[in-house]
Amino acid sequence: MCRRCPGGCNRCMPNHPGTSTQAATPQPGAPVVEIDGLCKSYDGRVVVDDLSMTVRPGEVVGLIGANGAGKTTTVEIIQGLRHADAGRVRVLGLHPHRDAARLRPLLGSQLQSSALPDRMRVGEAVALFAQPRPGAPAPDSDALLERFGLAYRRRYAFGSMSGGERQRLFLVLALLNTPRLVILDELTQGLDPTARRDVWAAVDQLRDVGTTVLLVTHELVEAEALCDRVIAMRDGKVLAAGTPAELVRRFAGAATVSFTWTPGDHLDLARDLNRLNRIEGVTRVRRNAGRVIVDGDVPVIAHVGAWLAASDQPVPPDLRVDQPGLEDALLTLLDSPRAA
Repeated sequence: MCRRCPGGCNRCMPNHPGTSTQAATPQPGAPVVEIDGLCKSYDGRVVVDDLSMTVRPGEVVGLIGANGAGKTTTVEIIQGLRHADAGRVRVLGLHPHRDAARLRPLLGSQLQSSALPDRMRVGEAVALFAQPRPGAPAPDSDALLERFGLAYRRRYAFGSMSGGERQRLFLVLALLNTPRLVILDELTQGLDPTARRDVWAAVDQLRDVGTTVLLVTHELVEAEALCDRVIAMRDGKVLAAGTPAELVRRFAGAATVSFTWTPGDHLDLARDLNRLNRIEGVTRVRRNAGRVIVDGDVPVIAHVGAWLAASDQPVPPDLRVDQPGLEDALLTLLDSPRAA
């Protein structure tokens, strides 16, 4: 039972006899994923606790949070791999279990535990996974393999492929049937930087063609680079949601620009510092041991740079920028007493 409804109610009984089994018909622009009050426990341990979230068409949305936050369980419930204890879950207007046969061809997924037999060839895997929904055109596997740089690997065995090639193959398999929603769980875990960039480019390609992507990741640089929105989770709950820039602005603290001021007229320095203080986004200007330190939101970096370029002083060679990121925002959220 969820904490919200410990005594039991229709929310906590998704298979109640009064619950309709008629699948909803998604309206144009309707959420691809819609979750309200989702709860899931294992052996009395709450893993997902009254979670609500939406994913809109064409978005790349990231689920972030520490281990045990409930991210993977949430996406497994979305895919119909696990049953919810309570709450309402709709994917493309369909119930993950009651409408599984209709929903399955609309989803593509690459899970954290994805693997294939070492001897299976790329072409064999493509043939095995190609299951177009009724009335849909046959998958263009050649085009997909070409798109992700695997056309020349069709006869290669899975066991002979590099980590980046395997991840790109899983993307091909996830996209074979032209899904409307792609779920990617720890997509780049263990990859070298070059392979990681290749996979990032593949996700950008999905966005370009309007495919909705739900990305589960511990890599916050990845989430910041790829996601239109991120949903931060802790203990099965949503802590905060928004664009990466919004979460950084709200929770990560100030950006800082600092530099050594060339000695000159004291009055000019006071005048210029006063001008700095009036720049949009600046929250504080101070001096410390001959250095000027400017605090503000992230865009202030560009504003200060423009001010320096327009001043009579040369751009200081020791100019330093300390810019907070999504990791700073998440650490603040995880330390907060409650969701923000």
